[in-house]
Amino acid sequence: QVQLQESGPGLVKPSQTLSLTCTVSNGSITTDYYWWSWIRQPPGKGLEWIGYIAWTGTSYYRAALKSRTSISRDTSKNAVFLQLSSVTPEDTAVYYCARTDPGSIWTWGQGTQVTVSS
Repeated sequence: QVQLQESGPGLVKPSQTLSLTCTVSNGSITTDYYWWSWIRQPPGKGLEWIGYIAWTGTSYYRAALKSRTSISRDTSKNAVFLQLSSVTPEDTAVYYCARTDPGSIWTWGQGTQVTVSS
């Protein structure tokens, strides 16, 4: 069964870039018709989809975050990356990576807490 593991700094200073890694095991990020998303949940709020990278390598982002977001991948490491620039305390959240399969079933990582604070 595929497993996803998020990793990265738990604390980021305002105006800096948040960088997270999603390492995938027991499944290839290049398998046809799978999408790899980043989602976050701010404290006390609901889930917010950030964007995805498809099996083709094409990325698509939430409109409100598009100017600050980059999702990329390293196929040799079977990993997906999130970069969110110019962060503010409003970007504080638990960040998740998730896979969507051709049947629209989502598989989630356990999530990682990121706090934006000076």
